[in-house]
Amino acid sequence: MNRHDASTRYGTQYDPNNQQFLISGVMRPQIADELAPSLALLNEAIEHVRGVLYLDVKRLVQMNNTAFHAFARVILEACRSRPDLRFVIVTSSVVGWTTRKFGHLARIEPSVDVQEYDSDFYPGQGFLEGGGFIPILRTQTKLTWHHERTILPRHGMAHGIAIADICCGIGDFAVLVQKEFKPSRIVALDHSRPSLAYARKVAAEFDIRGIEYTYGDASEMLLEADQFDLVTCRHSLQIFNRPELILKELYRICKPGGRVYVTNEKNSHCLGEPRAESIQWTYNEVARLFSFFDMDVELGPKSRRYLIDAGFDDVRVESFMVTNLDGDPQAFADIIAAWEEVYAGEMAEKRGDSAEFIERFRQGFQDHIFAALHPKGYAGWPIWVASGQKPQ
Repeated sequence: MNRHDASTRYGTQYDPNNQQFLISGVMRPQIADELAPSLALLNEAIEHVRGVLYLDVKRLVQMNNTAFHAFARVILEACRSRPDLRFVIVTSSVVGWTTRKFGHLARIEPSVDVQEYDSDFYPGQGFLEGGGFIPILRTQTKLTWHHERTILPRHGMAHGIAIADICCGIGDFAVLVQKEFKPSRIVALDHSRPSLAYARKVAAEFDIRGIEYTYGDASEMLLEADQFDLVTCRHSLQIFNRPELILKELYRICKPGGRVYVTNEKNSHCLGEPRAESIQWTYNEVARLFSFFDMDVELGPKSRRYLIDAGFDDVRVESFMVTNLDGDPQAFADIIAAWEEVYAGEMAEKRGDSAEFIERFRQGFQDHIFAALHPKGYAGWPIWVASGQKPQ
């Protein structure tokens, strides 16, 4: 069941299977009577639901006081007439005012609870968005771009198309795409405010124009459906505990006939010579460490299955190896050193690993650096590329 008002650009919908009432869009009525159909739908949901009614406002962009008080009145009246019923209001940090505004109801009514949907959804973000990691992210993109610039056209990239780079991080990939392929439009979205602040700073300093940097939750984007020819999401599905939700959104914003392009790793396949045994042991442990924090840095070869399960056709998969031979070996060694500091430092300590384990863990990274810088050495970091076409 749903109601939609094109003039005020909002929608309401009730899903009886999940006992979920959804409010989305821009809700700014002049008088409460304008909301009568939606309020009637909410009352109907309250009448039929048992136990918990979820009020989902993750995509509620704006709501004026008239609308808020109208919905609050219905909720509070239901709490008094139905003491058996609980309300869980699901908000998002991307639309931060919803948590604050609906939090007022929770403070005055014990039967109302507010849950910020994405507060635990990005388990790895705190580890990876620190300012010290930014130079390494730039170096990683520089080394992967050496391969991706030739791979991308096989996965839907072309001049003059509309592109969305989701989980754009510090925005360096979007800059490279803009310079190389000159899209008609490029939106770069991320859930990390520090990363976006850095991206905007670089764009301003280097007079880079035309990239629409946007703060947003990749699992609940405030972007219209069916508007991008190519949607990219690089090295990101592997750090979400529910990648299928991200893919659902990537599918939604992609045009029919367009493609979604993802890259992910299989960290246990990082390699090096000499000292291969130590290196292999450490990267096997990296995979276990990320798994402890509900992340999957082994996702790369699984990309095909994820894309097919998400409904994509014509799924294409290939892989490439970033190595110490792709440019300056020291640049690759610097990446490994940064991995060591984050993985064997903050992450291993937070997991509670022993000093003995961390010492051996660090040794594998140091041996990987040794291999990268050795005049006869070889060090590699494998990346899986996959893309799928949204059915016409």
